[in-house]
Amino acid sequence: MNGFWRKWLNGWCAVVALFGVVLAGGAAEATSGPVRALLDLLNGPEPLQIEGPMRFGLAVLGAVTIGWSLTLFAAIDAAMRLGPLGAPVWRMILASGLVWFVIDSALSLATGFGLNLIPNTIFIAGLIAPLAASGALDRGAVQALP
Repeated sequence: MNGFWRKWLNGWCAVVALFGVVLAGGAAEATSGPVRALLDLLNGPEPLQIEGPMRFGLAVLGAVTIGWSLTLFAAIDAAMRLGPLGAPVWRMILASGLVWFVIDSALSLATGFGLNLIPNTIFIAGLIAPLAASGALDRGAVQALP
């Protein structure tokens, strides 16, 4: 994978981390402005109320998202260090993104937040594009271990 796509994926991971920070910010009223704006933009079916259990949920979701971004940084670094042997790692990174995309998108639709499919699609495309363009997923790129 060339330097451009490596920088792209590092930036992609940084966006995941930043999104986690925005979500975690919903845990306190003083820092909930960005998540409030995001949820208002996504236009759910009911008036937005961020309090009690919702604050706890945002805090946990933010922490998990930040942790996921660090895991992705590590997995991407490992796959790059493996070179041609990294194809299975790239496929698992892609699988984790696709699992998230399907579940998050389906639940967004089910809960009346269908507009969330727009950023979801942009996000998953931001992962698929470098993997497809670089050939990182090619089975032929994997060499047999000695």
